[in-house]
Amino acid sequence: MNVLLTGFEPFDRETVNPSWEAVRALDGWRQGAVVVHARRIPCVFGAALRALDTAIDELQPQLVLAVGQAGGRSEFTPERVAINVDDGRIGDNAGHQPIDQPVVAGAPAAYFSTLPIKAMVRDLRAAGIPAAVSNSAGTFVCNHLFFGLMHRAATRPVPGMRAGFIHVPYLPEQVARLPGQPSMALATMVAALRVAIATSLAVGEDIRETGGQLH
Repeated sequence: MNVLLTGFEPFDRETVNPSWEAVRALDGWRQGAVVVHARRIPCVFGAALRALDTAIDELQPQLVLAVGQAGGRSEFTPERVAINVDDGRIGDNAGHQPIDQPVVAGAPAAYFSTLPIKAMVRDLRAAGIPAAVSNSAGTFVCNHLFFGLMHRAATRPVPGMRAGFIHVPYLPEQVARLPGQPSMALATMVAALRVAIATSLAVGEDIRETGGQLH
């Protein structure tokens, strides 16, 4: 059983991206019949989806966890929904800055994750890892990839594949230059991904408990 983990290259003048550092630490990890494969995704609109498609075509994974950096967050945050809009506050790594453009023209307005995100948060907290459901993946390349992933799953599915997106905080070495920002140790992120994989493979129907937010 193949599990695909994706992480992004650094962007916005950073020299490291915690999403890639965390997923590549698990490349080749085996747990029973499960084999984890990590792939680095360019932080570029369009190119990110092409890289994702190539990885899915190659691996035919039963589980895809796409991971991205969310600077300013303090928790490991599985995303609930991807929206069909690109609206770059900054340019991507190729200088593209789409504004109010669809990720996929003619596609639905949004897709929900097919991961058991609330069970994942429950299990992460039980393991002592700060976690929460997130209800917005933004409108930059993270959401772009998340929407493209879910559109691929809806229109050209790998049989039995579940998929979704997770945001992680900055690494401590990043916030050494950003006083006051929260961070999470790389070892904690790696442990969190192991929990996320295990929960996603073990839980068929997500639990019903509060994961909403006031704003």
